Amino acid sequence: MPLIKTQTIIEANVKTCFDLARSIDVHQESLKQSQEIAIYGKITGLIELGETVTWEAKHFGFVQHLTSKVTKFESSKYFVDEMVSGAFKLFRQAHIFRENGDKTIMINVLYFESPYGIVGNVANSLFLKRYMANLLKKRNKFIKNKAEALV
Repeated sequence: MPLIKTQTIIEANVKTCFDLARSIDVHQESLKQSQEIAIYGKITGLIELGETVTWEAKHFGFVQHLTSKVTKFESSKYFVDEMVSGAFKLFRQAHIFRENGDKTIMINVLYFESPYGIVGNVANSLFLKRYMANLLKKRNKFIKNKAEALV
């Protein structure tokens, strides 16, 4: 099961970073290149514990749907979203926020498992893990730039 862990240092307060990371609107804005839009459930605003969102996006030339639910949540500290339905066998992402003086350390820990057994494992090794890591880094950079522009 692939694991991707990123750490982003943001020159903004932890609440701002936390709220930007759980904003449906910011998520859509940050992933415009994959035409990612919220189509069902929580489709705008700040997602909360127990809420779900269904995303529609275009990846690898195919329109895909993924529904995730926020399963753990502590305001300004962390939240976890997990796939309820979608193309993956398993998809779980922890978003962790730590104060460091006047900066925030934003940590993302993403676990996913592809379907199709050995074929999925080969896809993970060849391109999927790198693709997912690049999406996450792009999104984190977007959140960093947006948060620092608000300061």
